[in-house]
Amino acid sequence: MSEHAIEFLQGWIGEKVHCQPSLDRIEEQAETLARECAAKAAEAGIPLEDIQEEVGDIQELIASKLEEAAEADQDEKNSDKPAE
Repeated sequence: MSEHAIEFLQGWIGEKVHCQPSLDRIEEQAETLARECAAKAAEAGIPLEDIQEEVGDIQELIASKLEEAAEADQDEKNSDKPAE
């Protein structure tokens, strides 16, 4: 994958992929974000194939990142609670 495609994907994920309030919505949100990512990549002149060559299915990658963000958010909330 080209360096330009890697930089695009990392920047886009950092900007768009954030913790979702409900784990139930992650797959739905990942699908929406994957379509948006593919469209923005095309606008930037980056073929989706270049991205998929490196990371595979971008929807799965985005879902994974959303899950990680949700888990980190939950861990942070749990650590903020006073010990009982």
